[in-house]
Amino acid sequence: MIHTIAFDADDTLWHNEIIFTDTHERFRALFDEQCDPERVAKELYATEIRNLEIFGYGIKGFGLSMIETAIELSEGKVTGAQLQGILDGVKAMLAAPVNVLEGVTETLKELSGDFELMVITKGDLFDQETKIARSGLGDLFRHVEVVSEKSPAHYRTALHKYNLDPARFLMVGNSIKSDVLPVIELGARAVHVPYQTTWQHEVVAEEEYADVRFETLRSIRELPALVWSLHTA
Repeated sequence: MIHTIAFDADDTLWHNEIIFTDTHERFRALFDEQCDPERVAKELYATEIRNLEIFGYGIKGFGLSMIETAIELSEGKVTGAQLQGILDGVKAMLAAPVNVLEGVTETLKELSGDFELMVITKGDLFDQETKIARSGLGDLFRHVEVVSEKSPAHYRTALHKYNLDPARFLMVGNSIKSDVLPVIELGARAVHVPYQTTWQHEVVAEEEYADVRFETLRSIRELPALVWSLHTA
């Protein structure tokens, strides 16, 4: 029987990746006259991944990675106008409206009457807490955990913190890498709800999960029926 349903936040509850994609495009445009767009994209992604252990996930770390990439691409000759363009982009990302995905509000309200709901998400603590508050969904969650990574160890720590039984825990998210595989490794259950785009860092080759059993839904609206089928199985 399921007791707790946890949700990823970005691209599971609200749009997020499209904000990063748009900022990527604006960043590349700043260097149109200096560098090939493909090189700009490649260098920025490499810098992002290299800096994850230092800055973690989130918009602020992404902004610092853009500045570092700009310095490298320009060989130290990045202009004040280019740096201002980067800073303006970061501020715009932080101030962007929280656009809740279709069906999320109704689904959470339907489930909250019978199950304990929580959020487990990666990113900057201040930014994620702000987005939860601005989304209008905060009152539906009993717990909110913002973690630096989503490994089995991080999930184990979160479950222990709230005295949750993995056998009665269900995770819902858009990333097979972060929201499905590490949860199943702990003996809990997970549901994959794909988003329209996936960050390259979160992509997992199909052969890596070919033997892993989990459900994939076309829409979060399908979740209540699935939850009750699992709950009564």
